[in-house]
Amino acid sequence: MTRAAARGRLCAVLLAGVAALLALETWAAPAPWHYWRSKVDGRRVCAQTSPGPGWERDSPPYDGPNCTAPRKVFVIPMR
Repeated sequence: MTRAAARGRLCAVLLAGVAALLALETWAAPAPWHYWRSKVDGRRVCAQTSPGPGWERDSPPYDGPNCTAPRKVFVIPMR
């Protein structure tokens, strides 16, 4: 195998690897929202990740943005 052919094959393998990694990102879901309570003064904030070491999770995860439940959509069938 010549040096040019080996380099071309290496580029093809690297390109396929990068494409496979990018394809995995399409299945990523957004992080759930939680209420976090301060250990110092009991204040609550809504965030996807912990605000810091002085905070503890205070609620179950919310699927909607900003600690709200997702909208309920009612479909009325046409007659």
